[in-house]
Amino acid sequence: MGKRIKAALIAAAAVVALAAAGPASAAPSWAPASTATIHPGVQTITEGGQCTSNFVFYDGSNDVYLGQAAHCSGTDGNTATNGCDAGSLPVGTPVEVDGASRPGTMVYNSWITMQQLGEADPDTCQFNDLALVKIDAADVGKVNPSIPFWGGPTGLASSVADQSKVLSYGNSSLRAGITQLSPKEGVKLLTDGNGWSHNVLTVSPGIPGDSGSAFIDKTGKAFGVLSTLQLAPAAGSNGVGDLSRELAYLGAHTSLGVSLANGTEAFRGPLLPVP
Repeated sequence: MGKRIKAALIAAAAVVALAAAGPASAAPSWAPASTATIHPGVQTITEGGQCTSNFVFYDGSNDVYLGQAAHCSGTDGNTATNGCDAGSLPVGTPVEVDGASRPGTMVYNSWITMQQLGEADPDTCQFNDLALVKIDAADVGKVNPSIPFWGGPTGLASSVADQSKVLSYGNSSLRAGITQLSPKEGVKLLTDGNGWSHNVLTVSPGIPGDSGSAFIDKTGKAFGVLSTLQLAPAAGSNGVGDLSRELAYLGAHTSLGVSLANGTEAFRGPLLPVP
C-alpha cells in the first residue's frame, strides 16, 4: 500500500475514533466521584498480573467498560511487546477490578484482534495496546469516569504536540498505596511509530504496575495509554500508545460501539507552567 493512501486511511480512522468516542449515546448515570469505588486509576489484576486502568467507556446498551493495556493479559513475559505475535489470555478472561464486588470480563484485546486479522503493519503491531474490561452489572452503579487528582477527561485528543505538557495517574502496587506518588506531570518528547506512539518524560516515570494508565494533555483531553518503559531518547521515559488510533482500530474491526466517558469533575491541571 502506498504511503499516501495509507496515511489517508489512518486519518479517516482517526475521524471514526473521534466519532466513536463522542456523545453517540447518552451516558449512564455515574456514581458521585467522592464515593465511586471504580474509576480511572484503579488497579486491575488479570491472572495475577497487576496493571492500572485508564479511562471509562460505555455503549448504547449502558454497558460500562474500563480500559487497560492489552499486554496486561500477555503470556510471553515483559519483553514481548509486539501484539501481532505475542501470546495473550483469551477474550472472556475474568479481570479483578479494585473496588468491584465481582470480576469484570475482558471483552476486547487489540493483540488478539490483530492476530485474528493477520495485521502486518509493523507500527500497528508494535504500538496498538488496548483492552476493554466489561464491568459486571452489579458494579456499574459504583463507577465514575473522573481521573483522581486531575479531574476530566474533557474529551478525546486527535494529536498532541511535541514538547507539550502531559499528565497521568499511575497506581502501581509497588507504591504501597502512597497515593501522593500517583499523579505524574511531564512533557511529550516526540512521536513514534508514524503517530501510533508518544514518547513522554514525567517527573516520576511510570513503573511496573502503572501499565495501562491514562495520559491526558494540558487541556484534560485523553490521548494515550501507558505501554512501555523506554531507554531512549531519555532514560526513564515511557512509551504511550495513541488512544485515538487504538479506538479507531477497535471501531473498524469489532462490533463494539463504545464512547469515551468524560469526567464529572472539572479538570484541575497542570500544576507547573504550560509549555
